[in-house]
Amino acid sequence: MASLIEAIDIKRKMFFEYEGAPFHCIDVEVSKPTARGGQTLVRLKMRNLLTRAVFDKTFKAGEKFKEPDLVVESASYLYADSSGFNFMNQETFETLTLGSDVVGEDAGLLADNVNVEIQKFNGRPIGLQLPPHVELAVTYTEPGVRGDTASGGVTKRRGRRSRFTRRRANSLGALRKGIRG
Repeated sequence: MASLIEAIDIKRKMFFEYEGAPFHCIDVEVSKPTARGGQTLVRLKMRNLLTRAVFDKTFKAGEKFKEPDLVVESASYLYADSSGFNFMNQETFETLTLGSDVVGEDAGLLADNVNVEIQKFNGRPIGLQLPPHVELAVTYTEPGVRGDTASGGVTKRRGRRSRFTRRRANSLGALRKGIRG
């Protein structure tokens, strides 16, 4: 059985279960009463790990929460197909397929054999943690136009092997101008 956590004992970066969903504590603020008989209140800024929604909620100090059944597994990215994104568990060597709803915007940063952490709640995958740095290769850029100088604000498209396309400044001067401007 999972242990119970009192609201006053919740600290930043802790995980707890509230209303059947896992939450991650982002910030804690404890309000102690100045008058007699007042109750100590704990204000939590928390993130729902299922919906990724962030909100503030105030609890009495004595309210109790269950410890969530969260498991983090190491896996490496293999490939993507019509059924989803396929990962291999590094410990059991089983293949795990995650849908685009779980992977989300991180799909553009996945490259072959990238090691990730898969979060599971009650045995069901709910999230993905990428490494702090991902190495991607530039696959193409549009050629610059003659006359582009440091004072020009010309941008050109570039692509990476990760299925993302971003605009970048054609010259360092245009980049500086954009920062100051």
